[in-house]
Parts: sequence; structure tokens; C-alpha cells
Amino acid sequence: MLEALARDRIMVALDVDRTRALELADILAGHARWVKIGMTLYYAEGPSIVRAFKERGFKVFLDLKFHDIPHQVRGAARSAAATGADLLTVHGLGAGPMLAAACEGAREAAEACGGERARVIAITVLTSMDAPALASIGVAGPLADEAARLAALARDNGTDGVVCSPQEAQAMRQLLGEDAWIVTPGVRPAGAALGDQSRVATPAAAIAAGASHLVVGRPITGADDPLAAFEAIVGELVRDA
Repeated sequence: MLEALARDRIMVALDVDRTRALELADILAGHARWVKIGMTLYYAEGPSIVRAFKERGFKVFLDLKFHDIPHQVRGAARSAAATGADLLTVHGLGAGPMLAAACEGAREAAEACGGERARVIAITVLTSMDAPALASIGVAGPLADEAARLAALARDNGTDGVVCSPQEAQAMRQLLGEDAWIVTPGVRPAGAALGDQSRVATPAAAIAAGASHLVVGRPITGADDPLAAFEAIVGELVRDA
């Protein structure tokens, strides 16, 4: 039971080309439950890449971070959900009507396709950003306060949860309640390189803080043995459960 839960909490970010993404999917099939498709892979391949992973039995986190006028975001969410994606992202900075529009688009896709509605979660503050980066775009208050403000806005406009760094996960859980999806990028096993992430934590620490799901990319996909790297994270979560 604990092992199955651990596997369902890890979302493998496939920020690679199609050939390598499918190679990794074949390596991880039967072990990983989720893959994350970001802008680079999706814009290169289109909806077919989502279907390719669904056919292999994966749940798909389609991380396109919608941010536009509400009409466009509603249509984008509807189209993205219609590919079969299970989870979508929208920028909290787009304000309430845009967040609500994303949720409506996902509902429309479910009604049209007859399947389960894709979850919609809001980006709070990107994990590559720190306080100076926020200040450079005019956000002068504490980073944690900005993340909380955007999370409350997302909650009040119908989203299923948020994306935040592990450092904000505990506050998000307290703010949003036990049923919210709290998805944390910036997860690095002990000893792994930080890359372009500024606010990070180990997998077990992120879950202990309140994360429901962990996004892990390069520590798995860049490993000499991706399956062993994935299984090591599963083992860490089970040991520390």
C-alpha cells in the first residue's frame, strides 16, 4: 500500500525529445505512474505525444502554464484536456476570471469526451525564482506571502490545487486543506545537482511538508540508470512514511 502510494506521488518530468521520452517511458513502464510533459516536448510534438503516453498506461501531467485572456485560456484548457491529459496548469497571476475559465474548459472537455475531468492546478511562484527575481517584476513583499496570495485566489476560483516549491508546501496544505493537490517541482534527492532551481527539498522532506505529488526530472532522466534512480526515490518515500 505504501509503495503504491509512493509511486503515484512521483511525476517524472520528460524534458527531452520524443525519441528519448518514449525510451524513458518504456524503461519506467510498470514502475512509474505519472509523466510530466512540458512546453518543449508538447510544442514539438503536439497532442499525439499525450496519447502516446496514455497508450502506455501513464497518467499525464500536461504542464503548459496557461496565461492569456479568459476566452483563450478556456479554449486552451478544453483542447488540452481533450488530448487525455489528467492534470493541467494555469498561472495564478492571470487573476480570478482566467483561473475560473481554465476550470470551465476542463469541465467542457470532460462533458464532450465522456471521461473524467482533468484536474487544474495553479502556478504560484516558479521554483526558479527567488526574492530578488520577484522584486525585479515589482513584487516587493515576501515570497511566501505572494505564493499564499495566489494560492487563495486559485482556491476561490475553482482550481484543484497549486504548484509551489517544497518550501511553501506546509503553508499551502494549511491554507488549502487536506484534499488539495499540492504539486512540488524543485525536488532533488540528497546529493543531486540543483540545476536552475532555487527553492528545493528532498523527496521525503517535500512529502512531510504537505506535498501531494513531486515533480522529478533530471535526477531520474539524466541518471545512468533511470529506473534505479526512480526506485531509489520510491524507497526513500516508503522508508520515511
